[in-house]
Amino acid sequence: MSGPGEDWEEGAPERLYVLTGGRGRARGRTADLDLVTLIVSRDVPKPGMQPEHAAMLRMCHYPLSVAEISAHLVLPVSTVTTLLTDLLADGRMEARAPIPTAALPDADLLKAVMHGLQNL
Repeated sequence: MSGPGEDWEEGAPERLYVLTGGRGRARGRTADLDLVTLIVSRDVPKPGMQPEHAAMLRMCHYPLSVAEISAHLVLPVSTVTTLLTDLLADGRMEARAPIPTAALPDADLLKAVMHGLQNL
């Protein structure tokens, strides 16, 4: 067991329990969040915020997926979705569906355009 001055291990269950306030699952919008859901900040961190919430607000000025946020924070996706749900419920973050593959431009068309531009 750790002494009072020692830090917890990064992935220790106790740390994750404290981060999520003891919630095993987020309430509300969790069904909407998956690994590729894009998250964007709508607010800036406020003094006294939980450090993980503040980090999420800072890093999401441009869209990041839930998986990317999880990787940057070195936290399990389940913990990140619980924390993101808090920020989404407060209106500090916005969740966006990923761009569907059908909406992306055709790769062959892009190659043809690039080839045409190189020939100019």
